[in-house]
Amino acid sequence: MSGEVDRDAMEAVVRAHCRTLKIPTLAREFVEVERRAIHEEWSPVAYLHALLDAEITTRGEHAVERRLRAARLPARKTLAQFDWRRPHGLSKHKVEELARCAWVEAARNVVLLGPVGTGKTHLAIALAIEAIRHGHNALFFRASDLVRTLTEARDTRQLGRLHERLQRCGVLVLDELGFVPFEKAGGELLFDVLSTRHERRATILTSNLSFGEWSRVFGDDKLTAALLDRLAQHADVLVTRGPGARLAGTTEPKSAEEVG
Repeated sequence: MSGEVDRDAMEAVVRAHCRTLKIPTLAREFVEVERRAIHEEWSPVAYLHALLDAEITTRGEHAVERRLRAARLPARKTLAQFDWRRPHGLSKHKVEELARCAWVEAARNVVLLGPVGTGKTHLAIALAIEAIRHGHNALFFRASDLVRTLTEARDTRQLGRLHERLQRCGVLVLDELGFVPFEKAGGELLFDVLSTRHERRATILTSNLSFGEWSRVFGDDKLTAALLDRLAQHADVLVTRGPGARLAGTTEPKSAEEVG
């Protein structure tokens, strides 16, 4: 009986120490891991390794969850959920290569072009989630929303602070570029963001327009040409095909060779 009391007291002390050291997973798991260690005849080092591994794994999962919430994704759509059976003209091998996130480390860009409803936003979100799982932080904006946010920040003299936040972001997702044309000033603000990120941070852009039509969005041929010149140097361009899942009959942009 006294052994059980001593055992309970010892467990309480261990849990208290874990709270002090802020290692909650270890406090929660050490009894169960101990049972496994005894049953499988682990060495003390193996037992300690299992405990620390559980703590590190849980912390990693919590860190990923924090980055996912901070990214403000409109949905959590993964590559595993992408419907590869539907005609889309994409290379699965290329998308899986991008999912390994070497492009993020290299501060490259991914541009997804295609008709409405062909999976561009899904893939943009999925690639952002993969980047988050690889330890990068991300931010999602619809292009029109970001331009509005930039304009408001400029008018309230908060533009510098917003720029700093955007430049700290490892992966910036700009969705639906081309759905809403910008005023010239808005286009210039967005151009400044993308230019500052050039060769420093990674960006994902989706658009239903071919590159040749982007001047309609930015309202300035020279500014658009300068932006496309930067993108052409450091971008993987994926062109989706086929009738959209939401809207059939949308005009497709040109091929990657034609838009590049």
